[in-house]
Amino acid sequence: MATEDARNLKDLHDVVVVGAGPAGLVMALGLAARGVSTALVTGPERGVDHRTTALLDGSVRILEAFGLWEGLAPKAAPLRDMRIADATRRLFRAPEVTFRSAEIGLDAFGYNIENDPLRLTLMAAAMAQPALHIARTSLTALTVGEEAARLDLADGGQLRARLVVGADGRGSTVRAAAGIDLATRAYPQVAFTATVRHSRPHEDISTEFHTESGPFTLVPLPGERSSIVCVVSEREAVRLLGLSDEALSRELETRAASILGRFEVLPGRGAFPLTAETAERLTAPRIALIAEAAHIMPPIGAQGLNLGLRDVAELVAIVEEAAARGHDAGGPDLLERYARARRPDIEGRMRAVDVLNRSLLSDVVPIQGVRGFGLYLLDRVGPLRRTVMKLGVGSRAA
Repeated sequence: MATEDARNLKDLHDVVVVGAGPAGLVMALGLAARGVSTALVTGPERGVDHRTTALLDGSVRILEAFGLWEGLAPKAAPLRDMRIADATRRLFRAPEVTFRSAEIGLDAFGYNIENDPLRLTLMAAAMAQPALHIARTSLTALTVGEEAARLDLADGGQLRARLVVGADGRGSTVRAAAGIDLATRAYPQVAFTATVRHSRPHEDISTEFHTESGPFTLVPLPGERSSIVCVVSEREAVRLLGLSDEALSRELETRAASILGRFEVLPGRGAFPLTAETAERLTAPRIALIAEAAHIMPPIGAQGLNLGLRDVAELVAIVEEAAARGHDAGGPDLLERYARARRPDIEGRMRAVDVLNRSLLSDVVPIQGVRGFGLYLLDRVGPLRRTVMKLGVGSRAA
């Protein structure tokens, strides 16, 4: 079993990962399995999370390479087809488009999984990894020296590392200690989330209705259940939160045009303001940021954790290579290589999600026309559609 008591752990690790969300856990597990001396600082205990995550094909491949997908697969539902329907009442309405994973040689675009089973399964794997030191406590201070960084922990212990990986989310202590600022863009929208049981099978199809306030998305879960992300104004989110279960069931069923039959809302509704945040730098001396410590995306296009797992894959590969050559895992060349590799992907996905969201909100007729024509081209032009699908799931276009 992994050791939890970091109080007397004084040896120098190659890497300490701070944060035990899915990205941090995958990072720590990937490094430990490759023989890199690794410790994990879990941070505070987490509450129940009723949200879900769509792990796209690129992320599934990363998890397979790290030996983690087998434990997660039984808890996830495949997303074989993705349908986009224009539910606006505007002058220019886009045609309905269905993307089929089989067209690009995939069994599924990805798999949707509830956040708690995802995180708890990964934590169980971490606890069973004998090469991983686990400190079930929080980071209180981070001091960076020329040869190593020192982490002071809330339980009185200390850790030292060549490299500290900040995987501690949007309020990242590691990012703050490094003095890295966030560039923030707030949207006039809130993502209302819920899980429903429905009377008709979803047939592994994810459906996204485009509305004037943002997407309304149904994403399959195991059984006859789906997760819902409904992007609305703040006032509308407050109204939805206040509805009874029965009233909310009927409301969401109506918004979904009853395509899945009768709805029954399950426990765990929530609402989250839409923001896009990007760390102004991905690295500092002996520090690298990943996932939501580095970038926070609106829940549009299922890019958030998938982007974070690509951070993980890149950094694991770089650190593994450095360790094999006896190089410093937190050296400036390594950090620069990581930042250079990840910045274009992060910035490109951020721009794409921003353009999509703003095009839905815009009342400017030419912009509505361009959006509709773009979906028309995706529906009619096979090579373009296949390229977009490959890019969307984190694969190369060709």
